[in-house]
Amino acid sequence: MIQRRQLLLSSIGAAAAVAAPGVWSQGRTIRLIVPYAAGGPIDATARVLAERANDSLGTIIIDNRPGGGGNIGADAIAKAAPDGLTIGISAVATHAINPWLFSKLPYDPIKDFTCITQMVRVPNVLVMNAQTAARLKINSVRDLIAYAKANPGKLNYGSGGNGSAGHLAGEMFKRDAGIFAVHIPFNGGNPAQLALLSGQVDFNFDNLATAAPNIRSGKLKALAVTTLKRSPSLPDVSPVADTLKGFSIDTWWGLVGPAGMQHDVVQKMNHAFVAALNSPEAKARFATLLAEPVPTTPEEFAAFTRAELVKYEKIVKASGAKVD
Repeated sequence: MIQRRQLLLSSIGAAAAVAAPGVWSQGRTIRLIVPYAAGGPIDATARVLAERANDSLGTIIIDNRPGGGGNIGADAIAKAAPDGLTIGISAVATHAINPWLFSKLPYDPIKDFTCITQMVRVPNVLVMNAQTAARLKINSVRDLIAYAKANPGKLNYGSGGNGSAGHLAGEMFKRDAGIFAVHIPFNGGNPAQLALLSGQVDFNFDNLATAAPNIRSGKLKALAVTTLKRSPSLPDVSPVADTLKGFSIDTWWGLVGPAGMQHDVVQKMNHAFVAALNSPEAKARFATLLAEPVPTTPEEFAAFTRAELVKYEKIVKASGAKVD
């Protein structure tokens, strides 16, 4: 009789643990929300991590929620229950640029999220049409700045649209270099790159993963990367920061959950995903996307996100870009 009563109490306790909203355990199904469409680099890296962390965290399924410049997916993460069963991707757009670009957001980029770890960064690269660079005798960032100062108003640059990473990098470059160049927005990164390849624009700040094939083929000339240090993917190309001290702007993304997640759950997830980021298999897959793993502690990622939000406030406001 006592044994049957103990068994009944154990069953009730187990059921309560499953139903309790704040309880998380290994072996559960975890939903990882990606605020962008399937097939892109952010989606690809999320799937790599999900594969590597399955053994330690349980089944991880990818839930793509594209739209609104990433805001729809970010809002879905923020509104989820903080039980560790829903996490997602935060990116430079959703957590550093959009809060200043959009007149109103449905989420707070800091208060509504729990940081788990930064995942990767992908350098941007300052590129010119190779023929244009040869004609203007521009072989470096210093050459570009000198030409712009000697020929005010003659240069232009393209981007994937107002408020895009390429646009903001261009405005930051103009500000720090003390030059002027006309911004020509296009409807997406691919049209902007085609305009550069055809000579319609003089220079672009492009994502390295996108620009790399044309750099390797000789169609584009890489003047500099936008990270503070050289990129392993382009070791012979110096950073813009070598000429303009402190210049740093790149694409990054990481893992977050809704605010209020339990500390022990966050730590378990951090350990699992950091191990996945450091695995040889993940590093090899990321290398094909020219993405550099940057695993961090939750506290480091939270501090980094806050710093990026402050940095982009100045850049977005200076650009004048706004989405109502």
